[in-house]
Amino acid sequence: LCPDTGLRPNSVRVYDLWTPVRSNAPDVVTMPQYFRQNGYFSARVGKMFHQGVPGGIGKPIAADAHDDPASWDLAINPAGHDKEAEARDLLTNLTPKMPMGVAMAYRADDAPDEAQTDGMVATRAIELIESHKDRPFFIAAGFYRPHVPEVAPAKYFDLYPTVGYRPESKERRESILPAARGSVYKYASQPAQGLSAGQQADFVRSYYAATSFMDAQVGRVLDALEKSGVADRTIVVFTSDHGFNLGEHGLWQKQNLWDQSTRVPLIISDPGARNGGKVSRRLVELVDIYPTLAELAGLPAPARVDGRSLRPLLARPDASWNFPARSQVGGGQSVRYGNWRYTEWGPNGAEGAELYDLSRDPGEYRNLAGRPRMRALVSRLKAMLPGDPPPATGRKLPFGE
Repeated sequence: LCPDTGLRPNSVRVYDLWTPVRSNAPDVVTMPQYFRQNGYFSARVGKMFHQGVPGGIGKPIAADAHDDPASWDLAINPAGHDKEAEARDLLTNLTPKMPMGVAMAYRADDAPDEAQTDGMVATRAIELIESHKDRPFFIAAGFYRPHVPEVAPAKYFDLYPTVGYRPESKERRESILPAARGSVYKYASQPAQGLSAGQQADFVRSYYAATSFMDAQVGRVLDALEKSGVADRTIVVFTSDHGFNLGEHGLWQKQNLWDQSTRVPLIISDPGARNGGKVSRRLVELVDIYPTLAELAGLPAPARVDGRSLRPLLARPDASWNFPARSQVGGGQSVRYGNWRYTEWGPNGAEGAELYDLSRDPGEYRNLAGRPRMRALVSRLKAMLPGDPPPATGRKLPFGE
């Protein structure tokens, strides 16, 4: 949602996974639509906007309620051997009572990279680059992994023969503010309940394998961009829609406001930038991508976005950048500012508040929100929150749509 529209959930009033963005904002101009309006060939392959995984993989375009036809000249939904393995019940599912869209399921597959859905995403993206290299293009390659189920060729599992994983103690898990335990699991029981430490480690290994598999597909696309001859005039952005908990705070996957779930990788390669390869430690947001790409491409600033262009940081990674990063999830809202994270649950924090100093407590375990000496800081951070928290609905999430 955020990188596609440049708008926050409160701006478009979309707070869940089943509401198409144009239901509440019919006239919004998405990022790919904006480039399309400015003469670019616009295409997507795979998962962009919301698409249920694994249920939405390979869904016919006409039946994909979450796609946005106004954004694309061409949309492609491939489906590979991972879907066949799922249909043939070949996956190891540690949590068979959970819907497949959140189940701790995995498979070291016998089919090669190119036969997997993400391998097909890379292949089709490469074909689009080659066939449209003589005109401006906006091509979005949406990889599915490492979303569950974690399916990847066996060679990527072989990269991780063992993983150093230890489950958190019961005392540590129970010390967490109840509202902060993950909004998804208000509707579904904790997936790791009853699993041994070894089983949990096996799932962590599968996540690592699926991530490395996806990385390899990104590499294929970048290599093809070089071979096409247009790499020196193509802006490349690599990011993700959310982070992923691997047992931290006793939680798995997403839909919470811990740093592991809200923080994402962001790499921007601009051939015109002077400081390529540099790292910026500044806090930025996904809503910043839309105005950034528009400015880098020399297009007028989009008329309505909540983000800001990151061009100053591309020019000088250590430039002054005194802005917070905000996150929202059902029933909660959070702000990261400097080394501080402040979170409220329920209207005006009625279900509790959290304050963490990530410089001293990077795992976010010592809640400082109730300490008298923190009142002034809490008041300052509270004013930076996105606004009213998204509603904490009891509706069952559409896992595996």
